[in-house]
Amino acid sequence: MAGTPAPFGRVLTAMVTPMTADGSLDDAGTQALATHLVDQGNDGLVISGTTGESPTTSDEEKDRLLRVVVEAVGDRAHVVAGVGTNDTAHTVELAKRAEKAGAAGLLVVTPYYSKPPQAGLLEHFRKVADATALPVMLYDIPGRSGVPIRTETLLRLAEHDRIVAVKDAKGDLYETSLVLAGSDLAYYSGEDALNLPLLALGAVGIVSVVAHVAAAEYAELVRAVAADDLVTARRINNALIPAVRGIMTRTQGAIAVKAALELTGVLANRSVRPPLVPATDDEVAELRTELVAAGLLAS
Repeated sequence: MAGTPAPFGRVLTAMVTPMTADGSLDDAGTQALATHLVDQGNDGLVISGTTGESPTTSDEEKDRLLRVVVEAVGDRAHVVAGVGTNDTAHTVELAKRAEKAGAAGLLVVTPYYSKPPQAGLLEHFRKVADATALPVMLYDIPGRSGVPIRTETLLRLAEHDRIVAVKDAKGDLYETSLVLAGSDLAYYSGEDALNLPLLALGAVGIVSVVAHVAAAEYAELVRAVAADDLVTARRINNALIPAVRGIMTRTQGAIAVKAALELTGVLANRSVRPPLVPATDDEVAELRTELVAAGLLAS
């Protein structure tokens, strides 16, 4: 991984969308969170991904979120816009809007629910990549989309000049190895539980949820793997297991992260939009225990 190009940075957080108590966007809170995350060690942020509650924000709100984040940290970090939907025309429109708003790149998820064939995925991703001059990171997450981007499809997509990276949440290390060996695509771990093995295979960085509270630790982990220091990398990874468990396995990720940010004093509240619901007091207490165990919160 050392010296391998990382077109979107090395440590990216899939950023939550701060909201007021009534569920409105909190522009000041968004800028404060983006600044905090970059200060803590992120060199990239993904805006309007699923963790950013993109299913329940309007196109206008997505544009607004992107602009306030670019204003806050666009000179210090790669600001990547999540633009993927299950409608190619809509995704193309969001991509064009993101380019105008100042995004450094696009995250495009596999079209979800409708289960298109691989030929449909090829056409979808190529049309989005053709729509702007921005580099594209594909998001392969079959557990949510219902369809994997198969290895042969990824290898064909890698031929497009602007399709440069993959956020990998497929959980299939062998298939990932095949793409890494057969293309120049930059891989990013999209699953915090697999950050270390994916980096060891050759991923150039991570797009993390847990990095909301562990950016410095993950930056150290990435550096350790790049230096072939797997002893240090395993130590960091093992120390963060309680946080990964607490944030990624107890409830939905955005719910858990907003509770974690409230616990650490970064967010004023843990408001989310329906159909999500805020973490319960019992869930917050359990999360507190996990964050303390990971050394991310004082006991």
